[in-house]
Amino acid sequence: MDSHAFEALTVETLPVRLGGNAAIKRRIGDNSSLWSIKEVGDGNLNLVFIVTGETGSVIVKQALPYVRLVGESWPLPLKRSFFEYHALKRQAARDPGMVPEILFFDEAQAIIAMEFLTPHVILRRALIDGRELPRVGRDLGLFVARTLFRGSDLSMDTRAKKADVALFSDNVELCDITENLVFSDPYFEAPLNRHTTPQLDPLVAELRADRDLKVEAQRLKHLFSAKAETLCHGDLHTGSVMVTEAETRIIDPEFAFYGPISFDIGMLAANFWMSYFSQTGHEATPGARDSMRAYLLGTIDTLWETFRAEFAHLWRTERKGILYQASLFESRSDPLAAEQALACVMNDIWHEMLGFAGIEIHRRIIGLAHNADFETITDPDSRARCESKALKLGRHLAVNRQRIHSLRDIRETVERLEKEILA
Repeated sequence: MDSHAFEALTVETLPVRLGGNAAIKRRIGDNSSLWSIKEVGDGNLNLVFIVTGETGSVIVKQALPYVRLVGESWPLPLKRSFFEYHALKRQAARDPGMVPEILFFDEAQAIIAMEFLTPHVILRRALIDGRELPRVGRDLGLFVARTLFRGSDLSMDTRAKKADVALFSDNVELCDITENLVFSDPYFEAPLNRHTTPQLDPLVAELRADRDLKVEAQRLKHLFSAKAETLCHGDLHTGSVMVTEAETRIIDPEFAFYGPISFDIGMLAANFWMSYFSQTGHEATPGARDSMRAYLLGTIDTLWETFRAEFAHLWRTERKGILYQASLFESRSDPLAAEQALACVMNDIWHEMLGFAGIEIHRRIIGLAHNADFETITDPDSRARCESKALKLGRHLAVNRQRIHSLRDIRETVERLEKEILA
């Protein structure tokens, strides 16, 4: 087969096309006729296969030339696998052990073969099932601090940083998806939007008429598109995290781009808040998931506090880039000046993070791509009650982000909303 003529893999053709790959054979066995293959892709964009041989298993992921969620009417370049590959390589270097090992990459066929994570499960599924995983908040806080700091001008050599910005700036189409589906489409009657109807109709209409909210959404879109601070994962939610009781791993960075340090952590926090509000829809009896709700709020606290502490540690020990040079601060016997600068940077990250979290909540409920936290609640009235509370929190975070100063304030708002009885 011409290696430049793209052809989508199938369960039947995969062993023929990849059976001679040395890296895959070393991991799972030489005899491709004995490989067991299962297509497991349940995301919006790609094909994903588990390939099991005599000595192990691998994941084979292939991009398609369109958005799988919508179909061939929405074409999408195959080069997104190129950006995923390069993002994984950088994340592996910046926080070793937190992403799957890459075994093989075929740019022309948009194929990445990588380590099969087992017995890991998707974090979102674990949260829906009510599992309280003890390491998640700390592991994710360390990952975002390390990858975001080490991918920025606070740490990188300026030539390498600018070369990376140029490389990832070509991920235009996936950034366009975020710019539209996250920041714009939820706030007007875009054709692909959907929500729980008719229960949410009045609240959705109210949000789309909210001038303050729409202005904040566009200010955050401005930050997303213009503030190229660091290499972001770009789609870091609880569906992009795989977990066991003892380990947390990050997957699927194909939306990687250079953007605000605050973006990834805002996406994560939003998904934990949405999980919190979804718990009522998953509990068998009222109050049965009170412990899970407390766990989720505690996880958000741990996520932010770990991120803040690790970012500060890296600021003090790895600040070797062109920003806030030691020659202006520590070298002049004024260490408090560097701490003042750190406080200013963290303040900006905090307020931006809250805004991105609020917008993420909205797009997951009234935009195109929803999440399973709410979608698996089968009773539409119950689902709408859960979603309504989350939508209200999203509006509060986006519009009032400059006036919110602590997670304690947000916790009080979240717990008050949870107690609301909605018609």
